[in-house]
Amino acid sequence: MLKLSWKNLVNKPLNMALSLILFALGVGLISLLLNLNHQIEQTFNKNLAGVDLVIGAKGSPLQLILCAMYHVDNPTGNISLEQSRAFLNPKHPLVSQAVPLSLGDSYRNYRIVGTTYDMLQFYGASLAEGQLWANPMDATIGAAVADALHLHVGDTFKSSHGLVEGIEEHEHDFTVKGILKPTGSVIDQLILTVTESIWESHEHQGTVDDGGLAMDGGHEGHEHKKVSPVTYDSLTIRQLAEQQRLELMEKTDQDITAILIKFRSRTNIQALNMGRNINENTELMAASPPNEIARLQTNLGLGTDVLKLMAWVIVVVSGLSIFISLYSSLRDRRYELALMRVMGGSPGTLFQLILLEGLLLAVLGYVLGIVLSHLSLGFLAGFMKNTYRYSLTGWQFLPEEIWLLGGALVVGFVAALIPALQAKRTDISETLARG
Repeated sequence: MLKLSWKNLVNKPLNMALSLILFALGVGLISLLLNLNHQIEQTFNKNLAGVDLVIGAKGSPLQLILCAMYHVDNPTGNISLEQSRAFLNPKHPLVSQAVPLSLGDSYRNYRIVGTTYDMLQFYGASLAEGQLWANPMDATIGAAVADALHLHVGDTFKSSHGLVEGIEEHEHDFTVKGILKPTGSVIDQLILTVTESIWESHEHQGTVDDGGLAMDGGHEGHEHKKVSPVTYDSLTIRQLAEQQRLELMEKTDQDITAILIKFRSRTNIQALNMGRNINENTELMAASPPNEIARLQTNLGLGTDVLKLMAWVIVVVSGLSIFISLYSSLRDRRYELALMRVMGGSPGTLFQLILLEGLLLAVLGYVLGIVLSHLSLGFLAGFMKNTYRYSLTGWQFLPEEIWLLGGALVVGFVAALIPALQAKRTDISETLARG
């Protein structure tokens, strides 16, 4: 029966091709949207890293979140350590951890971030090889950076001005001291160093006006106490991070880009009101990552809902196409169906034959749609990696795609039902008499 159904379909290749293309487009678009939503939401949620508040310069809260946490936008500006030193204090009654971030430079489009060891705890990162950054111009790089740029421990490189690849390079060389293990979060895409590295890079450059960290010149001749290289287990990372923050608090004449904050308790009323108090009473801006990302996902969700609706409309239209194709083919096949009855075929056999054709078209359209969806996602993954340094994959399959197969079979069944019933009621004598 299956072989006969297939022969009947390929007998009219144009009709079959039209039905398959429409069905595949609808299924493929739904599958693509499901996978994109799932992977982007997964990436956003993983990169939240338990951060309760982001403090930065006045501007767009969403821009601050995208820049400081997801590293896909420019900073809203800079904040002075004089204004923000209280939040870096390890003894702050409301703040459990605070990660200072200094942005402004990059290497081949991968961002260089001046920060403390708290950054490792936020993202659950650890060393794969080498040591942690300890002195100015030391760098510990994420797994994705090492893989993409083929960097190894001991290699050196010159950073570029700004957060995208530029032609102007700094005089100083960074040295790769260590490489982090893959985490699947944004830290894989970053080059980590001490905050002083960013300051030193800009000492002779004046103010950067391309979205990077603005630093005034005139700090030549700083002497830095050399710190012994740090392996991950040499001391507790938390103790070292607190020491780094205390040292930063003393440099009140310098600027940083933002601070990532974790509260000691999320049920404390003062902590919950901290962001509003900062926005109303200081020159700084505080943004809540969960709130901003939820707002962004809501806005994106409206667009994807419309696209999903369009995709289901395409699936229904493809079902209509299957119905028209099968219904119209019955005229040409009535004599053939009557002969099948004469040769011993029952009405149920004819019903099953036409129904199988509709289901076969639905399955083929589903398979083609899923293939197109994942190939398209693989193409988009390359674009996302080159443009935003975010990794998507076309090889992840969702449970929802199984339910999508069920929906496709229902459409194929309904589309073939009326033609199948008509085939079942074929009048043998009348059809044979007409020839």
